[in-house]
Amino acid sequence: MKKDIKNRNDIELLVNTFYERINAEKSITYIFNEVAHVNWEIHLPHMYDFFENILFYTGKYEGNPYSIHHQLSKNATIDKKHFNKWLKIFNSTVDELFEGEKATSLKQKILNIAINMQKKK
Repeated sequence: MKKDIKNRNDIELLVNTFYERINAEKSITYIFNEVAHVNWEIHLPHMYDFFENILFYTGKYEGNPYSIHHQLSKNATIDKKHFNKWLKIFNSTVDELFEGEKATSLKQKILNIAINMQKKK
């Protein structure tokens, strides 16, 4: 039996594994690397804070993902197929690494955020 997401170390494992898979997916990696020019050394710690805050309400994340994604959508077409691929990779990563209440909750919260981002484009 897999364990549930319990702490920052689990979040870091999830985020690192997830973004390794994102970077291997040609249909969406260009958005991160060629459009947004993500500096992964800076971006990943922000993502640890973001996901940890979503799940454990730490208050560590300071940012506005909606405005960031809105700006990106001005420079590249980001449509439903991109969100769906992102979500598929995210959910499969969570499912491979974890199971339990927090894992299920995180997948639902991320789905809600993705739906809202698509509406706010």
